Order: sequence, then structure tokens, then C-alpha cells
Amino acid sequence: MPVRLARLPQLDIRLSFYDLGIMNEKDAVAALAALAQEARLRVFRALVGAGPEGMTPGALSAMLDIPASTLSFHLKELVHAGLVGAERDGRNLIYRPSLDRMDGLLAYLTDHCCQGRPCGPVAARRRAHC
Repeated sequence: MPVRLARLPQLDIRLSFYDLGIMNEKDAVAALAALAQEARLRVFRALVGAGPEGMTPGALSAMLDIPASTLSFHLKELVHAGLVGAERDGRNLIYRPSLDRMDGLLAYLTDHCCQGRPCGPVAARRRAHC
């Protein structure tokens, strides 16, 4: 009588930044494309400045002088790229920067810097993550 082996589930090898914390080329392109627009870059920088506390769309709109409907579009693009997260707090939405994602993008961009050799004195290097 032949022995039957249990069938193992197929492995999904499509791993992404969210699975391993390692950014891939597709994720990097999406993040860079989202930031390649002046208003979105300003919004993202404002959120990074606010840190983990984040900001409401009203506060962002007032700070950056961007109309609410335009801001909504730009926030949607940043959320879609994974650079910003949104959380409901009562009646408000709080937008926060995804600092891990930003760090992942910086690491991806500088991963092969100087072919793996140190680029210069440690004191001369800028802070690359939050």
C-alpha cells in the first residue's frame, strides 16, 4: 500500500517591506513617486516634524496653506505609498508619518553606498533615521 504524504500549503514568497522590514525596488519607487510632488513633500515633512503625535488635516491645511480638498488628495497618495498612516481619534483623523517606512527607504537608497566601505568619518555623516 503506497504511503500518502500530507500536502503542505504553498509558500507565498512575495515578501514586502511590511513582512521583513526590508524595502524592495517596487516599494521604493512608489515612495519616491509619492514624494516627487512639491505639496506632498511639504505635507510629509510637516508630519515628520510633528513626529509620532501626528497632525489633523485641519492643522496641516492651516500650516501649509493648502485647501482641504487638495490636501485630502495628497494625504491619500502618501497613505497609499505607505509613508503616512491615518488613525481616527473621535471625530478627527490623525495623520502620522511612517518613520519605519522612511528609514527603510533611506536604507534602501544608501544600501550600496561606496560599495559597502565606510564613506567617511562617522562625525561627518548625517543622521539617517529617526
